[in-house]
Amino acid sequence: EVQLAESGGGSVQPGGSLRLSCTASGITFNDSDMGWYRQRPGRKCELVSSFSSSGFTYYADSVRGRFTISQDNAKNTMYLQMNNLTPEDTAVYYCTAGSQFPGNIQSCGGNSWMDKYNSWGQGTQVTVSS
Repeated sequence: EVQLAESGGGSVQPGGSLRLSCTASGITFNDSDMGWYRQRPGRKCELVSSFSSSGFTYYADSVRGRFTISQDNAKNTMYLQMNNLTPEDTAVYYCTAGSQFPGNIQSCGGNSWMDKYNSWGQGTQVTVSS
């Protein structure tokens, strides 16, 4: 069974930084495609960043240049370094592993067609406000 656990969320002022972590078990981390989604209040769940085992990396336009996705294979952990945060980045952030990474879905974290192909973490809240 695949298990994903996020950590690192919290509250920060605009312009600040946070680093999210996603520790995985039950998968061969080196061979897995993984990514981060977020669900902002009143909006669809959107793909923020992802990487494939083949080396392809994706960033949404809204975060490119501010967020960096990375992984530590020895720790089975994926990271999302988020810099220059704005209130628009306030959301629940979810990590996912699997084979499907659509640009957006109705809701993150389960109860969608993605569940057939991906596993989800429980989500971590990021709040950016002054």
